[in-house]
Amino acid sequence: MAGRPKIFNEQEAVAKATEVFRDKGYDTASAEELLGAMGIGKGSFYLAFKGGKQELYVRSITQFSERFYQKLSQSLAASEDKIQLIKDFFISLAYASDCDKERGCYLGNALVQLSEKDQEIKKVTAQLLKELQSLFAKTIRRAQEKGEMNSTEDPEIIGWHLSNLWNGIHVTRRMESSPEILKSIIEMNLKILD
Repeated sequence: MAGRPKIFNEQEAVAKATEVFRDKGYDTASAEELLGAMGIGKGSFYLAFKGGKQELYVRSITQFSERFYQKLSQSLAASEDKIQLIKDFFISLAYASDCDKERGCYLGNALVQLSEKDQEIKKVTAQLLKELQSLFAKTIRRAQEKGEMNSTEDPEIIGWHLSNLWNGIHVTRRMESSPEILKSIIEMNLKILD
């Protein structure tokens, strides 16, 4: 017997669980809190997520990562001034609330806190950094070809610089909460885009 069919939307359930993980962290999010937020029972949970909480967390990071990348990619595609959009995106990190969905701190936190504990989480977060690097590099290359920036640095290296900045700012925010200091750090790093 295959069990009862699922009667819930997995993507919506994962999105609700993401909010719990985002607010509580992986280690302190309890099964009861996750099930309550998802609106499902234990039987349905283990039918859908055979790996339990760890599988749910990996799915949460993966789904969040895909949506974050898609939104940033679409914003860049629609922007008239892609380099300014990248600058604005980074500057906004200095002023983002504790864990602003739009800036990807959930992913940054996962990378910092758990990627060394779990190979699957490390794989997902590393993939995100590679996708960000690639998106930034492609954008930089096009801007250089169109004469929209003065830098002649290798677009691939600039892309890595920016993905490293994105990752590093999430670490620095844990120690320094002053938006002015964070903005100064970010602006210094963004000079490579002039």
